Amino acid sequence: MFGKVLKEARQKAGLTQEKLAFKADLDRTYISLMERGQRSPTLDVLLRLCEALELLPSELMKELESASKIGKPKRRR
Repeated sequence: MFGKVLKEARQKAGLTQEKLAFKADLDRTYISLMERGQRSPTLDVLLRLCEALELLPSELMKELESASKIGKPKRRR
């Protein structure tokens, strides 16, 4: 789920994986692995990604929360 949100944020910012990697001082393959859900970011990496994407961490968390609710049936009470 994080990967999907990361990819959408990157595309919305008009960045390639390579440009995002450069701005966040990460390897492009690591960006690719995160987008495909094969790696999870550390807190440090998450903060660097937010800075590179010009997003507040809280904005990214809201996107993650919204993405996690999509497709989930509502619980019956």
